[in-house]
Amino acid sequence: MSEDDGEAERRHSQAFSAEVVEDEWARKEAEARNGLRQTDALMDMIDTCLDPERPFRLRLSMILHLQRLALDGISAYAGNFRPGGVEIKQSQHQPPPAHLVAEYVEDMCDYVNENWEAASAVHLAAYVMWRLNWIHPFADGNGRTSRAVSYLVLCVRLGYRLPGSNTIPYQIAQNRQPYFDAIDAADAAAANNKLDVSEMEKLIEGLLANQLYGVLEDARGLEGDGT
Repeated sequence: MSEDDGEAERRHSQAFSAEVVEDEWARKEAEARNGLRQTDALMDMIDTCLDPERPFRLRLSMILHLQRLALDGISAYAGNFRPGGVEIKQSQHQPPPAHLVAEYVEDMCDYVNENWEAASAVHLAAYVMWRLNWIHPFADGNGRTSRAVSYLVLCVRLGYRLPGSNTIPYQIAQNRQPYFDAIDAADAAAANNKLDVSEMEKLIEGLLANQLYGVLEDARGLEGDGT
């Protein structure tokens, strides 16, 4: 056997694609199924975290679990932080390198936990919605996960699961531009070493009002059916 043959037989590593589902329609179907699973898991997580016997702390495991459900069967990196860099299209923000992701997510959790009593529910929810997008810790599913975690924080900080089917995450999915604008505003402040999520707070307040108004509309409909 020649030296070249020996080189050819040596083991070598080869990177694999993160995409488990490559067909566009199959991916959309999987995303829809996973969206329902993530929503169910989110509601269960809210109910569990509302247990007064278990003081709430935002943890990495919660975030990873919700992301895994969103990307299960779609991405090989479901439930894991991204292994490399990432670019956000149509954004001026460059997320931190992969080796700093875990530290930044831990810092985000620390901010929420340390300010749990002092900060408002809207502020904490807005902070999580922005910061998780700023970190962009996953290869995919960052938006879906940030909206789910933000809603978790909002409900638990309020002390109850918010009523209504027209939820804040659902409304954002239907019209993402105001959400993107709020993220961009907070990113611009962060670029100048300032924490300012006021635009995201305004967005969440408006979406929350819409969600609660939807409950009123449902109640009016039920009341009308009974007359």
